[in-house]
Amino acid sequence: MSITVVVTVLTAVWVGFSGLSLMRRAQFVVEPLVQYEVPRPWWTPLALAKLAGAAGLLIGLALPAVGVLAGAGLVLYFLGAVVTVLRARSYKTVAFPLLYLAPVTATLALGLTA
Repeated sequence: MSITVVVTVLTAVWVGFSGLSLMRRAQFVVEPLVQYEVPRPWWTPLALAKLAGAAGLLIGLALPAVGVLAGAGLVLYFLGAVVTVLRARSYKTVAFPLLYLAPVTATLALGLTA
């Protein structure tokens, strides 16, 4: 099994867990969104974007172009999350979106070099 497959699957599971947690309105996900003043009507579309991105990464193992597009979309998503946290001046929690941005960026880089 290649490093690309391992990193992609782990990243997809990580992002998928985040998307499912948001869909289920897990308290540890929802509380920060309230703090950051993310409008409640955005929560489901944001969760669906994460889930679609995770699925796209997995599909990308068979169709690389899909994986690259999913990876690029997730990089933009989590860059937006970093900006949202910084705009809320919640500097102590900026590490959380970075914990997603790092593996997504690595997965995209691996997809681009494959």
